[in-house]
Amino acid sequence: MIDPAQALLAATRRLAETGLNPGSAGNLSVRTVEGFLITPSGIPPEELGAEMMVPMTLEGISSGPWPPSSEWRFHRDLYRSRPEAGAVVHCHSPAATALACHRRGLPPFHYMILRFGGPDVRCARYARFGTQALSDAVLEALEGRRACLMANHGMLVLGRDLPQALALAQELETLCEHYLRARTLGEPVHLTDEEIAEAQEAIAGYGRR
Repeated sequence: MIDPAQALLAATRRLAETGLNPGSAGNLSVRTVEGFLITPSGIPPEELGAEMMVPMTLEGISSGPWPPSSEWRFHRDLYRSRPEAGAVVHCHSPAATALACHRRGLPPFHYMILRFGGPDVRCARYARFGTQALSDAVLEALEGRRACLMANHGMLVLGRDLPQALALAQELETLCEHYLRARTLGEPVHLTDEEIAEAQEAIAGYGRR
């Protein structure tokens, strides 16, 4: 069985290597029996060690010598309210952050948006980082979804485990880049409700025999 601290360290480094999370920005967590394990505050990936990952309870109590990420509140609240969530990834990737700085979500311009639970990806209303207000805004934007943008901030995704959460973060960044490029020619054509429903039905059976 993979040690969750080692898995979290590898995932953090992977985000940096792929350019999805520059410097010490962003944070990741993974669910544990006791609550969750989260990256520490303000330490760049190259300086992290597995022993620096911070254990937290679902009451928001941390242990160990390192302080948890300042964003621990929305990690805690997501694990409390979304039992299917096994990992949470928050990063400041270029395209998603650019779109979030316009306080825009992703409309149904491409069928792959359905990977995130619905016909759009919402942008959570702005609140200062590290606050309960931000967590409240994020949970609202994530209702019925597995990802959201965060106004003037970045992106947030949740997955059943770290590999899925990382894959979804990469997919969301790619879709944000596609949307930004498409908008250079004007607003792209949106799929209709019927086209979205048809794509959803096809995706539900994709890869099954």
